[in-house]
Amino acid sequence: MRKTLLILCAILLLHTVDAKAQTRELDSIKAAIDLHPQRDTTRLNMLVDYVLSAINVNTSQALPLMQEVVSISKELNNMRGIEIGYIYLQLYYSDRGDFAMANLYADTAVRYLERDTNHFARVNLGYLLNNLGGDNLKLGDYQKAIDNYTKAAEILERDQAAALPSVYEGKAAVYQELQQIDKAIEYHAKAIKAAEKLGDKVSLARRYMNYAELLAKQERYAEAQSVLKTSQPLLAQTKDPIAQAVFYQIRGSIYQHEKKYREAIADFRASYQIGLDNDDKYQQIALLDPLIRSLLDAGEATEAKRMNDTLLEKATRYQMNFGRLNAYSNTARWCILNNDPATAYKFLEMKMQLSDSISSDEMKKKIALTETRYRVASKDREIQTLQAEKEIRELQLRQKSVLNYILVGGFVALLIIGTLIYRTYRQTQKIQQQRISELETEKQLAATEAIIEGEEKERSRLAQDLHDGLGGLLSGIKYSLNNMKENLIMTPANAQAFEHSIGMLDHSISEMRRVAHNLMPENLLKFGLDAAMRDFCSEMQLHGMLQVHYQSLGLKDKSMDQGLSVTVYRVTQELLNNIVKHAGATQAIVQIAATDSQLTITVEDNGKGLADETIKSAQGIGWKNIYSRVQYQKGTINIQSQPGKGTSVYIEFPVA
Repeated sequence: MRKTLLILCAILLLHTVDAKAQTRELDSIKAAIDLHPQRDTTRLNMLVDYVLSAINVNTSQALPLMQEVVSISKELNNMRGIEIGYIYLQLYYSDRGDFAMANLYADTAVRYLERDTNHFARVNLGYLLNNLGGDNLKLGDYQKAIDNYTKAAEILERDQAAALPSVYEGKAAVYQELQQIDKAIEYHAKAIKAAEKLGDKVSLARRYMNYAELLAKQERYAEAQSVLKTSQPLLAQTKDPIAQAVFYQIRGSIYQHEKKYREAIADFRASYQIGLDNDDKYQQIALLDPLIRSLLDAGEATEAKRMNDTLLEKATRYQMNFGRLNAYSNTARWCILNNDPATAYKFLEMKMQLSDSISSDEMKKKIALTETRYRVASKDREIQTLQAEKEIRELQLRQKSVLNYILVGGFVALLIIGTLIYRTYRQTQKIQQQRISELETEKQLAATEAIIEGEEKERSRLAQDLHDGLGGLLSGIKYSLNNMKENLIMTPANAQAFEHSIGMLDHSISEMRRVAHNLMPENLLKFGLDAAMRDFCSEMQLHGMLQVHYQSLGLKDKSMDQGLSVTVYRVTQELLNNIVKHAGATQAIVQIAATDSQLTITVEDNGKGLADETIKSAQGIGWKNIYSRVQYQKGTINIQSQPGKGTSVYIEFPVA
């Protein structure tokens, strides 16, 4: 089964597409890569697009491109590209069963991801550890599987709750293999609880079915039936074919145990039909056997024979030997019921021969897995051995050097003393220069703080003067003019001109209030950042400047330093104004998210975008204000843009 990854700051939507259409898309991307041989960021982005699209189609062709992702990323010192490349390589070798190579690349990926404090790196580390847990499970290394699943859960519980049901079920599978059924049931229950918390009904339905299936295998039929009864309304809502097929299969096995063969036949037929509808060959062959046995138990020998012929044909065609074993057993039973022991003996003999062949194949697979597990384990020992040999060689070299050090000891001592004096002098100068630089930085930050505080005070003063002074004056003029109108006799033309002047005065008052509000919005001071941002985005949309979609997470009822709130408001305001002035965009998205440790802003538009050189050389007043405010709050800013594809600005602020 293909593993799922969250790749950095992009949310990947996986679509089921026609294979030919997928191939055409890959050919198009490959042609674009060939036309851009320069080893730069543009080629790196195209390589990542190709590998991501090809990972489920033709990974063998994508392998050299995966390796190029790593090499270019190292040349460009692109940490995220390096991480992506090693994650892809781990997937490639894991899917091919080469767990030693997969583990080698996983170790490298883990080292890079652990050094990267970015949120997306942490999430990718959680997914990678989950993948490693699955590899350990396949190798039968259950302790490592539990360790990796546990580490994955610790990360994903904090950063990516949507993946937790899968992680918990991985741990349940390990405990099931270890025959620790109570622990397996405990983690199935945790998977169900996690899916309930997420509100993902399809995932929840499947977790219930996996739980019920374990209970049924343990012959805890009453508990399994209780789980089925609880989940039945959910299955009716989701209509998920996978969950429904398992539901009918489990309920059929319970009916079969209770000797309610008619009900069991109906449920097994329903599950088998879902397998036909979804073209799931394994499900079809797996469900035919209990269906045939129930038909024989119910006395429907003719129908059982017809379905058993179907089972044997499908199992032979699709090379699923377990289905052939079941078909031979069922044929022998049918022959006995029809008083044909000779034929029954023949099919039982065929079953024994096939079973011996399967046992031999399984033994070969177990030996191969044991060898692979040994290779994975020996990799660490090889590294330790090489390290020990390196230390021995270094010790021998040091011993050979001792005599030379003694012979020239006096000269070396003088040279060392002189060097130490010189280095002390240089170090003192360096410390002094560093201190001077720190003082200059502190001075610049203080100046920036004073400028920003002064700017905000001046904005507040201007807003108050406009609202209380000029606003009151204009309102008084309007009142006086309205009183004059009642005492004047005017011609229709003069009356119309008078009304037009009153309208212009109303428009001036509204515009003055809007300007005052932008200078220092009352909502920011009274109701907080979330309300102020929502009002500002709504106002931009209301005036037809831009379609702005605003989203917030964790801001409601969160107390925040007023200086940081003002900075976030001003930075977002400036970014949206830049979009209106320069981007030529029709839509923008503003996302603000707050946690206990950080606050992030994401502003994206569908405008004409910026070239890399333009981003690096942005010298406008607006951009300078943005960088100054972000730097003042010790934040970081990241701009991603391509001409014709819009711009995305991502800003992080630490929260004390």
